[in-house]
Amino acid sequence: MDAMEVLTNLDQIHGYFQPIFSADAHTVIGYEVSGRLQMGEQQIHLDDFLNNEDIPEEYRIDMEHKILHATLAQVSQIVSDVDIYIPSNPNLLMQDFGESHFTIIQHYIPEKHLSRVVLVIAEHHFRGDVDRLHHALRYFTTFGVKVALQGVGAESHLERIALLEPQILKVNIHELNYNSWSAQADMISAIGSLAHKIGANLLFEGIETVYQLQFAWKNGGRFYQGPYLANTNQAFIEKDILKERFKEECQKFIVSEKKMLEAQYMELKKLREKLENKIQRVKPSSDDLSNLLQLAQQLEDCSFRLYICNEDGFQLTPNIMRKDNRWELQPQAINKNWSWRPYFLQTIIKMRNDQSGEISELYRDIETGEITRTFSTAINEHEYLFIDLSYDYLYEHGIFR
Repeated sequence: MDAMEVLTNLDQIHGYFQPIFSADAHTVIGYEVSGRLQMGEQQIHLDDFLNNEDIPEEYRIDMEHKILHATLAQVSQIVSDVDIYIPSNPNLLMQDFGESHFTIIQHYIPEKHLSRVVLVIAEHHFRGDVDRLHHALRYFTTFGVKVALQGVGAESHLERIALLEPQILKVNIHELNYNSWSAQADMISAIGSLAHKIGANLLFEGIETVYQLQFAWKNGGRFYQGPYLANTNQAFIEKDILKERFKEECQKFIVSEKKMLEAQYMELKKLREKLENKIQRVKPSSDDLSNLLQLAQQLEDCSFRLYICNEDGFQLTPNIMRKDNRWELQPQAINKNWSWRPYFLQTIIKMRNDQSGEISELYRDIETGEITRTFSTAINEHEYLFIDLSYDYLYEHGIFR
């Protein structure tokens, strides 16, 4: 069906609702609204038309308004109890600074329930001045309306996300590419970190399998939606419809995660003891490279690089780097300063005061691109040893997550 045929049948738009579930309560906490055109036996999703820039904006704005009327007219019975997610094309929204959208919302939803409204936009599709969009959204939020940014991922602009101050970040798990899983996991981790810093909740959409639900749960998702949980429909469902199933599945996730974390903790404990024992026997220092090289040779099953820094982050020794199954010295690393690295100085202070070694979280090494962890420990009053651990060892011992 072409665009003109759709536009001449807008009176056939019907409202549809997809439930959104909560990780903490295991119940329906909201619905995302959408419009579909019913033409005989044919049902047409309208998202493609709303985002089709070949169609004049005034027609697409009219379509958005008709979808709002068709959906919001039905939510008055539930709006006091659940959130209503309203997707909007930001380029269309800003044609009148959001005034017409907000007028329709206010017509159907009482002011006391506007805090139940979540305006959903895709910031990476917005072509205008982001500051103007920010001001428009701030106007909405003064009435209690919340903002969710949709399709957060590789195309997102982190500075825009921070500026727009959303309460919710939506990630479409269906779009994750399992062929580049490592990079995708890094991206999700970065999004989760950003959400934490700006005080936003993560909502994972497009969930089709229990494995995707577990991935969302494991990566800090508070809200979930997708056909695995409930399909989009014209009717609302019971809030507790999945409560028992959800609870059972989350219990399995918890058992699995605790088992993995316990095993990981024990492996990290054994690794720390192994490293500390070897360091204690060899007693490396910046004054004697032969001792540092000897330590490297004893750790070749688990490490690919060792070096010593002072407490300000200046490197006192060459890198002792394992390449092509042999250890080599890299004197060009001497006097490089690493205090700019996240948590470097914090770790130094912790080691100095706790008198114990530290194993970092996973990160990707700048030089090799390899996923690694770093063990660091004080070896005397002014010197600190750093041992970069190989991915093969981490993977083999289940401490690569």
